[in-house]
Amino acid sequence: MYSIIVVPPPSPEDRPHRSQIRLAPGERLTFGRASGNDLMIPHDGVSRRAGELSAQGAFWILSNLSAHQTYVVENPEGAGEHIKVGPGRLEAPVPFEFSRIVLPAAGDLLTIEVWAPRHDYLRDGDGPDSDPTAPAFSVDRTKRYFAVLAALCEPRLRGDPHAPLPTVDQVVDRLRPAWPAASRTSVQWNIDYLAVKLRLKPGPDTADTGPRLNGKKESLVSLALRFDLVREDDLVMLSGSGSPSRTAR
Repeated sequence: MYSIIVVPPPSPEDRPHRSQIRLAPGERLTFGRASGNDLMIPHDGVSRRAGELSAQGAFWILSNLSAHQTYVVENPEGAGEHIKVGPGRLEAPVPFEFSRIVLPAAGDLLTIEVWAPRHDYLRDGDGPDSDPTAPAFSVDRTKRYFAVLAALCEPRLRGDPHAPLPTVDQVVDRLRPAWPAASRTSVQWNIDYLAVKLRLKPGPDTADTGPRLNGKKESLVSLALRFDLVREDDLVMLSGSGSPSRTAR
């Protein structure tokens, strides 16, 4: 059973169907400019022996064998979440299920995508006699506030972790198929409601309201994607096929 799937940088020959390399637990893959690597990347800006991937069961590790370049491993589903692997760093563990290794190469940014589809889970959760654990964030996927949150998260869930967030007007337009009466006022109200509900700012009944929350949309999206409050399969509700029910607005 393979553990990770490696998708090399695209080339004119393999577009639109990029090749894949599958590694079983314990297998390694070297990459670099030299022909002796398992994955050859023919670019003058890539080191002859640039790095090595190693499958380790449900995760993988990256070794940076270059002398001067720092590699960035992005989580495309994590609202800009990333780790840096410095020159000469060996066996850095990568925690992301879907990752994009970004190699700086003489003015170009080359990408290697890595999927880690194997998951290991505990067989049992809380025992029958234990007290249930309160949820960290309580959200109802049938409510309009969740549709607003999904619309805000959509550009980054579609694969671009640095995509600009939609404006309130763009959210209104996106929600119209499922929510014909959506307006700037109702969308902004739900954004404010989410900021309180997800504890990014105090509620209106709090004596000390605290400082004004700048970057409210950015804070909401970052929180939602980091903790999987919104997932890609939630975006179907934006098409109108799964219309959200009413919230307070």
